[in-house]
Amino acid sequence: MNKKVKFIDLGVKDYKEAWSFQETLFQEILDLKIKNRREELALETSNYLLFTEHPHVYTLGKSGAMENLLIDEKQLEAKGATFYKINRGGDITYHGPGQIVGYPILDLENFFTDIHKYLRFLEEVIILTMADYGLNATRSEGETGVWLDAGTPFARKICAMGVRASRWVTMHGFAFNVNANLGYFDNIIPCGIKGKAVATLNVELGVDRVDEDEVKEKILKYFAQLFEAEIVRDETVALHL
Repeated sequence: MNKKVKFIDLGVKDYKEAWSFQETLFQEILDLKIKNRREELALETSNYLLFTEHPHVYTLGKSGAMENLLIDEKQLEAKGATFYKINRGGDITYHGPGQIVGYPILDLENFFTDIHKYLRFLEEVIILTMADYGLNATRSEGETGVWLDAGTPFARKICAMGVRASRWVTMHGFAFNVNANLGYFDNIIPCGIKGKAVATLNVELGVDRVDEDEVKEKILKYFAQLFEAEIVRDETVALHL
């Protein structure tokens, strides 16, 4: 089993470009797995973890409802935002500046074959990261993602998650609000959950801005610990973009 994870920070990247890059890596892993089984080979599959930040965009998962987008095409344009229907699970969410978006593209057969466990591990990475800032983040029963004050009238989501998996290969991932403009969430019913608020790390800490590079390093540390992975920084792969 290959537990090396190639880490690539794409910086600010258009959503569609990053999605296309994910699909390329995802398909390469799938093709190799199919070749291994068809030809009875044991060639090693790769794993990737992409970080990026998107310009303002709303994305709707395959189980989502269009009515959870509360603005029309002209209003989207006025706000400098785009919209895509995509092939992950979950409903609608927002991505934008000040948000760390993580896309793990893993062959889970290198780690464990359990999607439920995979999602819980992604949540735990963010929970541990927030604990470093003195915040008690938790899960909310029946709702994927990471929350503050879950189970109370003040519940608010700080990290949304939605994934796709095929033959134990994953794509899409998590969106962690670090210095995000929460006003953009007013244009949707986030994740299709009515009556629940959203949060961002800098507001919770009462500061103007949190060092996003510092947050990224914490996420990488806990990701490596939980998945028992070796993080390998590999910027060369991004040259295909």
